[in-house]
Amino acid sequence: MDLRLLSQIDAQLDSLEVAALCFLCRDAVSPKSREGITDARGLFKKLHEKRLLENSSFLSQLLHTIHRKDLLCLLEADSSQPEETDARPLLSEYRVMLYKLYENLDREDLKKLKFLLSDQLGRRQIELCKTVLDVFTEMEKKGLLSNTKLDKLHSVLKEVDQRLAATVHDFMQPLRVVPRGPGTPPPAVMSMPVPVRLAVPETQSRGTEQNVSPDAESIFQSSPPADDNEYYALIHNPRGLCVVFNNETFLPGANLPRRGGTMEDQKRLRSVFTKFGFTVQVHNDFTAEAILRELKRLGKRDFMNEDALVVCVLSHGLKGCIFGTDGEEVSLQDFTQPFVSSQAPTLAGKPKLFFIQACQGEKLQKGYAAWPPRPEQEMAKAESQLEEDAGPVKAKVVADGADFLIGMATVEDYKSFRNTKNGSIYIQELCNQLQKSAESPGHDHILDILTRVNREVSEGEFLNHKQMPEPKYTLTKKLVLKYLGRMCFYLFFYVCLDGHQEDNFTMISTKERYKRLYGEHVICAG
Repeated sequence: MDLRLLSQIDAQLDSLEVAALCFLCRDAVSPKSREGITDARGLFKKLHEKRLLENSSFLSQLLHTIHRKDLLCLLEADSSQPEETDARPLLSEYRVMLYKLYENLDREDLKKLKFLLSDQLGRRQIELCKTVLDVFTEMEKKGLLSNTKLDKLHSVLKEVDQRLAATVHDFMQPLRVVPRGPGTPPPAVMSMPVPVRLAVPETQSRGTEQNVSPDAESIFQSSPPADDNEYYALIHNPRGLCVVFNNETFLPGANLPRRGGTMEDQKRLRSVFTKFGFTVQVHNDFTAEAILRELKRLGKRDFMNEDALVVCVLSHGLKGCIFGTDGEEVSLQDFTQPFVSSQAPTLAGKPKLFFIQACQGEKLQKGYAAWPPRPEQEMAKAESQLEEDAGPVKAKVVADGADFLIGMATVEDYKSFRNTKNGSIYIQELCNQLQKSAESPGHDHILDILTRVNREVSEGEFLNHKQMPEPKYTLTKKLVLKYLGRMCFYLFFYVCLDGHQEDNFTMISTKERYKRLYGEHVICAG
């Protein structure tokens, strides 16, 4: 390679970039040869001696890794480059993975790493580490880190950044090396193990799996973690934002009744999602214009340091829409549109959950099971407490974009039910099931939970009618919600009725449970 070109590249690299290049080349240049290297020119000389710069391939990989595309252009413009050959030296995937970890760890993370490793590395060595790459280098010197020994790095990163820990764990599944034998290259670059799969950001698809050779022998195996391609990552604190639009009292001109019991839904949602680690914002009695304005503002919000968005809507509604307190309509599509990937890029690849408690039409669902009729007095009393949240028919709403879930209290064209004292049937059961799942040792995902909500609500009977919730989703992964910090409140088999605990409540039928909870003060809800 032209020495003048290498000199030009050297002149444009700063000290941190040179240190990064030296780290990436640790497997290609022996420790003795690395002594005395203070600039890129010295490194290039050693690489030239190792015949790693006979063409631009290896240097291109190095510059690409440290994101110096401007210098890559110099290589591409160099007409003196020899013709490429099939024997291209490969940059160690292990080194590249460590470098990407370094890029995603800040000064505070460096302090945590140094503290966690101080006993193993020694106080003096730790004090000399100025960057994360220095820490990795010291770990390698102490035998705590290598291409086949990543356990310590993984365990430490779990305390610093769980997403990066998952990247290391994914790299470890499994590692393969080329067996040594006659004709096998020395352990510089070509003999470095290449992982079967590499962790990628969740907004990107995985590349093709890479194998070093057909006769490679597995030398590392560990229990697989939750696949980051199957589960949404929930690693930030707070986990995300939960917004509740709670309309209770409507303006006189709206001709819509007060939604008694909705404050119980609002309180329950706040409690559950706060325990999940979400920041909860409640907006009470918003007009349609105020709702749209707030949705537009939220769509421009930076969700970079949050993992999910939850929007709960408690109001009157009709097919495909809900009502503001002024009686004006807000379509369900108006709720989702501000958060599609093109509008809210920092939410791309992250779950966006919408729970809608509102009627979706004028019809009442009938039950076809052989339920015994209720006494006339009970029916008359319950019917006197019914309300309806009805209006014009709207077009069917369709989720726009990936990673959405819309949980509807009822299927289209039908009414939902709300207890004017205890809250709506759907929201209360949703919170029950979310809470039960969070406190269980299992890992039920959100669709498992909503399936149970469907079953429990549909088995109930409300004023001799039925209610059938309906989830719609374009989720691309499983979402598991657990209490932040593993808080556990052990409330599975316990429900409060007017402030009194009933010990064996879960032993009775769903129909009887709903009768006790919602047999009085039940209305057709919004």
